Amino acid sequence: MGHPVTYREHARSVLILGLPLIGGNVAQYAVTLTDTLMLGWYDVGALAGNVLGGMVFFVLFIFGAGFALAVMPAVASAEAEGNTVQVRRVTRMGLWASLGFGLAAMPIFIFARPILGMMGQEADVAELAAQYLNIAGWGILPALAGMVLKSYLSAREYTGIVLWGTVVAALANVVVNYALIFGNWGAPELGIRGAAIASVVVQTVLLVALMGYILIRAPEHTLFRRFWRPDWEALGQVVRVGLPIGLTLLAEVSLFAASSVMMGWLGKVPLAAHGIALNISSLVFMVHLGLSSAATVRVGRAIGRRDYEGLRRGAIVVLALSMVAALISVVLFLTVPGPMVGLFLDPNDPQREAVLAIGVILMAAAALFQLVDAAQVMALGLLRGAQDTKVPMLIAVLAYWVVGVPASYGLGFVLDFGGVGIWLGLALGLAVAAGLLTWRFFAVSMARAF
Repeated sequence: MGHPVTYREHARSVLILGLPLIGGNVAQYAVTLTDTLMLGWYDVGALAGNVLGGMVFFVLFIFGAGFALAVMPAVASAEAEGNTVQVRRVTRMGLWASLGFGLAAMPIFIFARPILGMMGQEADVAELAAQYLNIAGWGILPALAGMVLKSYLSAREYTGIVLWGTVVAALANVVVNYALIFGNWGAPELGIRGAAIASVVVQTVLLVALMGYILIRAPEHTLFRRFWRPDWEALGQVVRVGLPIGLTLLAEVSLFAASSVMMGWLGKVPLAAHGIALNISSLVFMVHLGLSSAATVRVGRAIGRRDYEGLRRGAIVVLALSMVAALISVVLFLTVPGPMVGLFLDPNDPQREAVLAIGVILMAAAALFQLVDAAQVMALGLLRGAQDTKVPMLIAVLAYWVVGVPASYGLGFVLDFGGVGIWLGLALGLAVAAGLLTWRFFAVSMARAF
């Protein structure tokens, strides 16, 4: 029996796996970020509509992504055991579950206008958001299928294609946005509808590219042969693990969605500022999400090898790396918030200064929850690797909806702290989640896995 892997060796392995995943996540989020940037330069009203419509899309997408994330630890463990058949079974049924969810979500995108109207948003903002969702909603099908294939590739540590494929997609989104939002190069000027069309095109092209790569690089798994044949046992496994993951993610993302709705009650300018601050925070969050995915793979493989000490040391290392990244983001948010927020706004927009003033204050509030936000997503990644998903789901609901949402409303409206109060409520919910989920992994999940 060899010597235990050192902390330094764990850190090296996590970074080799995690850095491409971080890059892929950043590139994936760059699609959303460029939508926000370009629409902010196009029109503040279009930006507010994109914040609202993008929030609805992301809530549904992240719920459906639970099935893709369930594929990752299952494939990692099956790979460690040398079980090629199981790799194919869970990946294929992950695609089934994801596409089924995407089809079920389509009516929400199609009937977005009356739904947004019932949420108490300004009529012009709700109309723009509905225009965005009517088109962008169709992209949920290739987006969710692409997530499954990314999970499959990441679990097999083929992270290079995940990174570069997503980078190319993000660059393509910039080009199509530039043409269709502003009407450049002879294209029609479509504003927010142009951003929606670009998103659907990019998601579809990325899915086709991933499928082509898998067919060439991993023909032994025959993922797409006789795809129509059901495998009820594997589908049940994916749904049992993936549904709690999706609900956990939904609980967190809907906390931020609720904050967007509450910011909308304060008006168009606060909502636009909120969207910018949230986009910057979310970009940093992609670093932690990449490390969290690496943690899921490492935990799944350690369990497949029955390596308890490797599991413990690896968990400590990924948490430490995430905390370092969080501390760097805190410094940036507190020292240069103005330039970061200003990137999203046209210098000649008459509402620029109002949006900038609110955005800078919200960036300070965002700095408060960087450490706890990082800790909760890392704990979730570790728990997913151990396929411990049901209790974490309950913890998430408690932290985000019993604590976070009421705190945001109370601080924002009852105590009249406005947008800052809403963000402080977010921080409180994330802090509760971080503490309970970290305790769950180290006190319960590690022991149960062995």
